[in-house]
Amino acid sequence: MTQSKSRAHTIDSSNFRKLYIGGEWVTPSTDRILDVVSPFTEEVVFQVAEAEIADVDAAVTAAHQAFESGPWPRMTPLERAKVLEAFARDLRSRSADFATSWTESTGVITSMSDNSLEYAVSAVDRSIEQAGSFPFIEKHPPENGGNMLVHEPVGVVAAIAPWNAPLASMLTKVGPALVAGCTIIVKPAPQTPIEAYMIAECAHASGFPPGVINLVTAERDASDHLVRHANVDKVSFTGSVATGQRIASVCADRIARVTLELGGKSAAIVLDDYDLKTAAHDLAGGITVLSGQNCAALTRIIVSRGRHDEFVEHLVAAMEKISIGDPYDPETQLGPITMKSQLERIESYIAKGVEEGATLATGGKRPSHLTRGFYIEPTVFANVDNNMTIAQEEIFGPVLCVIPCSDEADAICIANDSPYGLNGSVYTNDNHKAYKIARQLRSGTVGHNGTKASFAIAFGGFGQSGLGREGGLKGLLPYLEPKTIMLDEQPEEIFS
Repeated sequence: MTQSKSRAHTIDSSNFRKLYIGGEWVTPSTDRILDVVSPFTEEVVFQVAEAEIADVDAAVTAAHQAFESGPWPRMTPLERAKVLEAFARDLRSRSADFATSWTESTGVITSMSDNSLEYAVSAVDRSIEQAGSFPFIEKHPPENGGNMLVHEPVGVVAAIAPWNAPLASMLTKVGPALVAGCTIIVKPAPQTPIEAYMIAECAHASGFPPGVINLVTAERDASDHLVRHANVDKVSFTGSVATGQRIASVCADRIARVTLELGGKSAAIVLDDYDLKTAAHDLAGGITVLSGQNCAALTRIIVSRGRHDEFVEHLVAAMEKISIGDPYDPETQLGPITMKSQLERIESYIAKGVEEGATLATGGKRPSHLTRGFYIEPTVFANVDNNMTIAQEEIFGPVLCVIPCSDEADAICIANDSPYGLNGSVYTNDNHKAYKIARQLRSGTVGHNGTKASFAIAFGGFGQSGLGREGGLKGLLPYLEPKTIMLDEQPEEIFS
């Protein structure tokens, strides 16, 4: 298998050395740049501007002015939806560019990136629908009085996206924030900023009032300043627990609103009635999504002690059939790890698993047939004790841990014995038993016979997996402040 060259040149980069602030592409206050490195060629494929604190201040000022005196928060939700419809059309017109940028920046295989846009833009579609279906004004008894509950935009939002799925994660924040009437500062991860640039370009073409959407690309100091800024009313962050803890602390100090979508160490319970080969095939396939860099991945597999060895055999066989290599090759099932530092982190966890006594059943090394790129073999640890580091901490790579249990009650205890609670699944042919166990799992989502997630319903987790939910009605509410109004009688006009 030959490795491909970058296709980054197909994307117009004319705005990449600028920032989008106040409805204009502006020159940043510094000439420093951020390099985007291809994880499969190890070459720099994009360069973008790096914002400084002064640029963050300018973006927050633009968003604050747009919220305080601009038309956007004063438009009706249906009027805002009209602009969002144009925005969604412009996003869809850039489908090929979004696919290329995701593969070039993260190494995600093209069978996923080429079909990703509709899923990502569906977040905007849901927000458009909510403009007409959500009761932004609720009348309350007495009927002849003027009692009502109105839902008003929370204010200026800092939307901070992760590096693994930048487009979908960002639009999940942008859609509800905008339909609610908020103004927003988009801050992508410095490793994967290109989708955010294209979001800003589409916003510029769609007719948003100046300052409603702003873009800054920044490293830690300027990003921290954004979170601490007094005129940022809400922070929506997706990323690591450590960063989420810092953001939560800062927001708590100034009583700012915050939504956190953090990590996971999700458990799959394979019950004795379920076919082991089928479960192994499904779980092996699941870990290839985003090369295992997926917070919702089922990485702890709990199986009864008497079936542990047979299951491991099936899982190893399935993992060793996975084709790893060039993300542009249609035969590839597992692409590279996004960053060298992340690859090294995964390798350190693999070493820790061996050191603590888990059985390395397959994988654990860089593939010998690939001479460049940040690749790691799909890896299985067997005979894992749930107290081991590899069972308690998020590895964020294609590494599965198989944990033996005594019975169903023990399986549930093991699944819940985690600081995380993002996702889970029950593999069984008994639908009633799947529901019964699901109700006992401390997890934001529980699927049946596979990895399941729905941003149309709600997505988020218990414990260190975060605060709040994204998607659906639950994802709109954090961008709104409820206000109770009690008048002596109904006003002549009620407006949103």
